[in-house]
Amino acid sequence: MVEDEPAVAMGLEYGLKSEGFSVLRAGTGKQALALAESGDPHLILLDIRLPDISGFDVCKLMRTRGMRQPILILTARDEELDRVMGLELGADDYVVKPYRLRELIARIRALLRRAYGELAVPVSGGKLRFGDVEIDLEKLQVFRNGKIVDLTPTEFRLLRYLVSNPEHPFSRADLIETIWGYDSDIGSDRTVDVHMRHVREKLEPDAANPRWLVTVRGIGYKFQP
Repeated sequence: MVEDEPAVAMGLEYGLKSEGFSVLRAGTGKQALALAESGDPHLILLDIRLPDISGFDVCKLMRTRGMRQPILILTARDEELDRVMGLELGADDYVVKPYRLRELIARIRALLRRAYGELAVPVSGGKLRFGDVEIDLEKLQVFRNGKIVDLTPTEFRLLRYLVSNPEHPFSRADLIETIWGYDSDIGSDRTVDVHMRHVREKLEPDAANPRWLVTVRGIGYKFQP
């Protein structure tokens, strides 16, 4: 948990521990980066406003350093630009302050369940292929031209779900509920769009004109074999 306001941090830590979570706490961005590397947490709860470097920079650095844990951003700014920026830099989800602890806990549990519950049960010998891409369902890894592609857990789930259901168009709301684990009424379109663009940039020969992960006008997305 990265939160620089002591009173807020103490209250949040108490609430999380009362729900059975173990909590590592950092008050600055630099502390967060060091603690994330040494403590190897399962999930990172990241405030945007920090005294040294912004949460956006922390998020970007964590992804650059290969940290694939789910990142849940906490922001007091209920602005579309801030939410999209967090997703652009690699965050999996966000909660806008003020939030209810129950909502936050639900988001945390959903991210943990998807990242370590569903994905922790590999499919023996299962592989999905398209073009020069191979999805190893046993090792939970993605390869392109034989080289591993670094996808976040959310990106992996999105890709696997679409490829496992070829030619089936999914709305953004469907994908939010299935991939993120809740029925969202805030920013679902942009959340899905940003993650889809990340996956396309990593796997499509031309992300601007996708061959496999295509847009279904007026609906959402589908995998086109």
